Amino acid sequence: MIRFLQLIEQESTVMKKLVTAAFAVLLLASLGYSQKRPVRKPAVKKPPVTVIPPLDVRAAREKTDNQLANVNTFVDKLGNVAQPLETALADEAAGKLKPETAQKIENSKANLVASIRNLKVGLSALESDFKTKPALAKYLPSIQGITDLTTRSEDLALAGQFVSAKEPLRGVAQKLTDTLAALPK
Repeated sequence: MIRFLQLIEQESTVMKKLVTAAFAVLLLASLGYSQKRPVRKPAVKKPPVTVIPPLDVRAAREKTDNQLANVNTFVDKLGNVAQPLETALADEAAGKLKPETAQKIENSKANLVASIRNLKVGLSALESDFKTKPALAKYLPSIQGITDLTTRSEDLALAGQFVSAKEPLRGVAQKLTDTLAALPK
């Protein structure tokens, strides 16, 4: 019987160790499970919201783009005419030209000045739009002064300085480019 009791006591000690080990395994398993991060589903990406600028801004962008094309085309064409016309005016002042040729040169000069004035009308209307429309007021600093630059170009052309008359128009083109960069698409 003593042997039997020793076996039971030994088995009891082993059982205690097994129960303790099983409890420890369950405890560690539950701790490991509780430390796992929950799997999050990626958020559904919403398509970007495109904001359409107001009608005044879109119209101003189109007008600005058109005027920029007009100014650049005019400056390119003026470059081919400016130097020969200045030379012809100098020859006229020196009395080296026939009266018919001098009249043609004066007509060319008048046509060129009229072209600059026509360009100025469109640019003045554009600048006026930016001054009068509230939606365009915040873009006014980038375009302000284009009418003055065109007037300076006109004055230089009236004085017969056609090569110099291109510089203010290049400034106008720069201001129009800056304005296009500031206006939303």
